[in-house]
Amino acid sequence: MSRSKDDTGQGSKSGSDFLQLDIGQAPPGGRTEWLADRLRAAIADGTLPVGSRLPAGRVLAAELRVSRGLVTEAYQRLAETGQVAGRGRAGTVVVAAPRRAPAAPAAFPRGGLVDALRAVPCRIDLSPGVPDLTAFPRTAWLQAERRVLASLTPADFGYGDPQGAPALRGAVAGWLARNRGIRADPAEVIVVAGVAQALWLLAGVLPGQGVRRVAVEDPGSLGARRQLEFAGLDTVGVPVDEAGMDVTALRASGARAALLTPAHQFPAGVVLDGERRRDLLDWAAAGGLVIEDDYDAEHRYDRAPVPALRALFPDGVCYAGSVSKLLAPALRLGWLLVPRRLREPVTAAKRHADLGNPVLAQLVLARLMESGELERHLRFVRRRHRRRRDAMLRAIADALPGARVHGAAAGLHLMVTFDGASFEDTALASAALGLGVKAHPLSWHRVRPGPPGLVLGYAAGPVSEVEEGVALLGRALRELA
Repeated sequence: MSRSKDDTGQGSKSGSDFLQLDIGQAPPGGRTEWLADRLRAAIADGTLPVGSRLPAGRVLAAELRVSRGLVTEAYQRLAETGQVAGRGRAGTVVVAAPRRAPAAPAAFPRGGLVDALRAVPCRIDLSPGVPDLTAFPRTAWLQAERRVLASLTPADFGYGDPQGAPALRGAVAGWLARNRGIRADPAEVIVVAGVAQALWLLAGVLPGQGVRRVAVEDPGSLGARRQLEFAGLDTVGVPVDEAGMDVTALRASGARAALLTPAHQFPAGVVLDGERRRDLLDWAAAGGLVIEDDYDAEHRYDRAPVPALRALFPDGVCYAGSVSKLLAPALRLGWLLVPRRLREPVTAAKRHADLGNPVLAQLVLARLMESGELERHLRFVRRRHRRRRDAMLRAIADALPGARVHGAAAGLHLMVTFDGASFEDTALASAALGLGVKAHPLSWHRVRPGPPGLVLGYAAGPVSEVEEGVALLGRALRELA
């Protein structure tokens, strides 16, 4: 009798033995976020170590006397930030704990720049150029991989074609025709390990064509500029304004090749306008070479697609693209189209570099492209990225009222400038890192001096993380004042 009364008393509490949760502490209308926050805190302080299993959703919901959907949503929020993962019959398991932020802003890298910043631990990463990695289509990839493996013969496991698996070259040709307006024969496609390798291969071939100086956009990608310089080429910055690269300044630079991001300029987000496109292609027709980095052209929200330059003038444009911003950088899969005169030397350079990309991953990607699965994935992540972009715009308006936003219509990042400000953007980025937020100072991507600013990625984390990160940037900015 006494035992029965004790059990009844325990069951009447609005709480749970798990983490001593008390749903009565949750604010009205905020129960899901409250539960997610309690779980995050337990993971962060080691109460829930990596490898531990969360209660089944129905069990915890019953104990807390809430709907199962509320618990499922809280678990999903942790899954989106990569802290937990569903493991089938093993349930929901803690797979990663957040790293602690650096104790002082002095941790901001001043030597290795982008690579060094990637290695610095932080709580919220607003670095540009990273898609939503939690959205990677694991099920579709595994299904495609199984089908590919079932169809392979022993001979297919030998060395492949250094130019790329024929199946992927054909799939890429179809993808570019549907999505970028480029008509290309599969024989023109060279499969590469991302745009970085495409630039490396071109840098090795261009001196043999008499090209030793390449014009780059200013501001423009620091990583791409360093890639060319490390390979031995000289670079010269050419100003970018609201219409894209200044082609008159390009002509005056003396460079015989130019690296551009014309569909969505990095980092300013502008589109190379019609008049500049005509001027640029006239420059190319007179002997110049355009290197088109089409790094995130598929991600657009508020404007119509812009045709690739390669579609307009194949003989004067080297075109590079990849799935790094669409699926995941870790795949290291991309493609390169070059004018006919460069195809043989670039293919030879690829052969000598690595004998070709891994064949299995190429065949899986080809199947995703041909089945329509990649287009379905693109539609899905566009919707998710748009929500996160909108959240960042709202957060910037609230936390950074003096900031000017650039490039919101497409892509995975925003550029923010502080016109007339006297502080250094590296100081702002350093202060933000001290608060656990990672962002690129705009000056990293400039060749010439300009107003301070930041380059902020919004695609990688959930809305709550985007909002908190920008709020902390506002706090860092106030501390600099």
